[in-house]
Amino acid sequence: MNTKDIIKEKSNLWVFGYGSLVWKPDFEYKSREVGFIQGYKRRFWHGDDFYRGDKEKPGRVATLVKDYEACTWGVAYEMTDSQMEESLQYLEKREVVMGGYKTEIVEFIPKEKGHSALLALVYIATPDNPLYLGPASEEVIAAQIAICRGNTGHNIEYLFRLAEFMRLYCPEVEDEHLFSIEAAVLNIFHNCKGIKPSDQKYFL
Repeated sequence: MNTKDIIKEKSNLWVFGYGSLVWKPDFEYKSREVGFIQGYKRRFWHGDDFYRGDKEKPGRVATLVKDYEACTWGVAYEMTDSQMEESLQYLEKREVVMGGYKTEIVEFIPKEKGHSALLALVYIATPDNPLYLGPASEEVIAAQIAICRGNTGHNIEYLFRLAEFMRLYCPEVEDEHLFSIEAAVLNIFHNCKGIKPSDQKYFL
């Protein structure tokens, strides 16, 4: 699915974000809705060797894994006709070229009562991607996140900002995978003798 096919004969388009897009979209959009998609669970199973890690120490970032009993919360952004081409070109580079994600169309259900479900574009990294790291325990994932940094910052920031979003906008949702990794990272540093001043800003 390429950009031209996506925007063909469309006057608007929604994009669903469940990772860094929830707090750092960095593209033009008209409106945003907090909500969820069904049939997928968020997992820190994808590797990142540019934004939150490097070639030697790839960071751990979120992708979606099919699970018919699960749902994943995030943000859907609406792009209008004048915004679509430029915004999608940006996302193509950020998510597909640099991140290794593929696109799918999913049904997004807004949290706001009275707002109808809508179709949204979503970026998903699959196991056939060379950057895919796969399943691991929360402790192993936390250990990787704790030591990784990339061109846009520390891997810890990615994790903590996502957890912060969930608590702020979806306080009723218990994201066990996300919060268990966050707790494991905090435990790593709380058990260390002295935290570097440069790392203190990543802790809540």
